[in-house]
Amino acid sequence: MRAHVRTVVVLALAVGLVALFLYNVDLWGVLTNIARARPEWLALSVMTMFLNLAIRSLRWRFLLEPLGKPTFANAFRATAVGVAASSILPARAGEVIRPYFLARQSRHAPGDQKRMTATGAFATIILERLLDVVTVLVLLASYVFIFGRELGRTNPTVFAGLKWAGGMAAAGSIAALGVLFVLAGDPGRLGRAMARLEQVMPSTLAGLIARIAEKFAQGLGAIRRPGHLIGALLWSFPLWLSIAVGIWAVAVAFRFPVPFTGSFLLIALLTLGVTVPTPGAVGGFHEAFRIGATMFYGAPDEAAVGAAIVLHLFSFVPGLVLGLTAMRRLADQEQGHTA
Repeated sequence: MRAHVRTVVVLALAVGLVALFLYNVDLWGVLTNIARARPEWLALSVMTMFLNLAIRSLRWRFLLEPLGKPTFANAFRATAVGVAASSILPARAGEVIRPYFLARQSRHAPGDQKRMTATGAFATIILERLLDVVTVLVLLASYVFIFGRELGRTNPTVFAGLKWAGGMAAAGSIAALGVLFVLAGDPGRLGRAMARLEQVMPSTLAGLIARIAEKFAQGLGAIRRPGHLIGALLWSFPLWLSIAVGIWAVAVAFRFPVPFTGSFLLIALLTLGVTVPTPGAVGGFHEAFRIGATMFYGAPDEAAVGAAIVLHLFSFVPGLVLGLTAMRRLADQEQGHTA
């Protein structure tokens, strides 16, 4: 029953956000703006989406090294499956499915490769999200304090709010990294702590929880190597700069007066928008982009709505197609092994 209620709430939230997004908007004007968008810039944006998947896969493979070294192809396919799942399921469910899919693929890896566990791989997903937050905050800070000072003069209230929100998010991400560092320092410690649950629950269940907790801590192995963690953070900057190029290219295609560094601000707003737990971030993504384009860069409302729709399609459709292809491939592979 709870699952049905949650589904209704998520769908209602998505419908409400879409209604807000399209409220008092001339849909014919939206279609006209989409038709008039510059195709060469749209093509550039689509290309960056495939590049994003490749860089994200390379970074994930780098973080997974303490657990084993999956091939780039396996990491890429699992990443695409994660994007595909998040585009049709709520609450970014793809982030849970991605490590599970990678673990399934590892069953068919060559015998000299270390078997990947879904629990350990999931820990690297959490680390990835923290690295993403840190990178987005650095880009936002560069815009606020270096490239976007004019915004502080034209809209000081909003500018002050950006500084406050960025500072709070930075403090939270640093605290979370500290907690993960402590957990990763001794993976066995977390397992032993969870084993004490035997005092309040059956020993079999307590032992299972302890083993899962230990595997999770092992997945944070990159934190125990400062050089490895810095390397993963360095991978994050080309990833998010590529995402910035994709966003900026759509803005240019729709003739918005957005400088390239202005995409750093749009990235921060979109990062907030995709936290809304709707399938494919529908509604939250669109409204975040529309607010950023109209409020900060004076884009016409119909053009901003059209650009948001196009950018959302570019952000999810390539991963959806590749992810479905990867799932089909794994299904055929497993069917061949059982035949």
